[in-house]
Amino acid sequence: MKSIFSAILPFILVFAQYGHAQEQLSKEEAIDLVLENNLGIQVARNINKFEENNAGILNSGYLPTLTANAGGNIDRQNTEGILANGETRTADGAETRRYNASLNVNYTLFDGLGRYYNYKSFQERSQQSELEVRQTIETTILQLFSVYYEVARLTENTNNLEQALEISKDRLQRAKYQFEYGQNTGLDVLNAEVDVNADSINLLNSQQQLRNTMRDLNLILNRDLTVQFQADTTVNFVPELRMESMQSEAKANNVRLQIAEKGILINELGIKAARSAFLPTIGLTGSYGWNELNNNSPLAFVIQNTSTVLSGGVNLTWNLFDGGQSITGVKNAKIVMENQKLLKKQMDLEVERDIQNAWDAYTNALFVLQVQEKNLQTNQNNFKRTNERYALGQVTSIEFRQAQLNLLNAELAKSQAKYNAKLAELQMLQISGQLLNVDF
Repeated sequence: MKSIFSAILPFILVFAQYGHAQEQLSKEEAIDLVLENNLGIQVARNINKFEENNAGILNSGYLPTLTANAGGNIDRQNTEGILANGETRTADGAETRRYNASLNVNYTLFDGLGRYYNYKSFQERSQQSELEVRQTIETTILQLFSVYYEVARLTENTNNLEQALEISKDRLQRAKYQFEYGQNTGLDVLNAEVDVNADSINLLNSQQQLRNTMRDLNLILNRDLTVQFQADTTVNFVPELRMESMQSEAKANNVRLQIAEKGILINELGIKAARSAFLPTIGLTGSYGWNELNNNSPLAFVIQNTSTVLSGGVNLTWNLFDGGQSITGVKNAKIVMENQKLLKKQMDLEVERDIQNAWDAYTNALFVLQVQEKNLQTNQNNFKRTNERYALGQVTSIEFRQAQLNLLNAELAKSQAKYNAKLAELQMLQISGQLLNVDF
């Protein structure tokens, strides 16, 4: 037994010393890092930029189109011609050059309001994309703190296990002294060694879990996975939360509901845009052209000609019947919107259920935390008295060990309850749409 403890003790000391040298990562710093570095948030923001580009005036269809055309052509030909007086003339290798250039402008005056509704749809889609960025941020922050508080919990657990190991080592030393002076048997020493080894293994496992969870947090922060840090173990709860206000906030601010409402509005605009196919399209056209002809053939009537042309016009196009495709498109758009409304109703019920479940989980977690705090205080008092009686030889080592384990389990349970309550609060705030408006 002694050899096992001697082998793992150096690792425990190294890990303990390394942990004390770590820098503290505050909650505010963690939020700043995740907002700046998280890859999922970066992707969501890029998608939002994409939608903002689509919603710009350059993609609206309201601006005219301007095209430029230019060309040149060279012909070489052998020509033979008979004049009116009967004379025959030939032109070998006669060359004809033709050049042209033009500017053409087209502008749609009216297209049945299709571009208007499409433009509005793009703008609504851009706003919906902003909500999706917010949803990604909320989800990522909730994920961040679920891991951050796990690091904090494991940090507290490791500290508690270190204290438990120190108590067990002190008990082992005391048992050795008592054995040397004939005050107990060797069995007490062996039991103490067993408990020291068990506590050492538990501490090693906790330290390993802590390092693994730190890597998980570094992954969310998109930084070097080997960075070591200490999490803030203090937890502050949002005061005076009420169920009624949480429900009303959820109906007004829940991001899922807001995204669904934008989806319904976009579909309504899609129906109106589809109906524009029933109306005519009126457009303006204009062009400015330049042409030049050079001909060195002696038989040609025109040797050189240069001309410019300026033209403009109005055109009207009315697709009176397209085989029923426009009618089908409008009908299908209405069906899609109806499905969106049904899904929105379903989502309303889900959010109402989720906020009630979250509130129950939150209040229950707070109650459990209060119970665990009282339980910890009781076990602290019990261990203090047991330790005093153990020093006087009034309790056995087994009774002392049981009091020690009760205290350790109470400390671990209280730590777990504290972070469970905070995560339950954050989940409720996320559902109510208030996650980004509170201090962590």
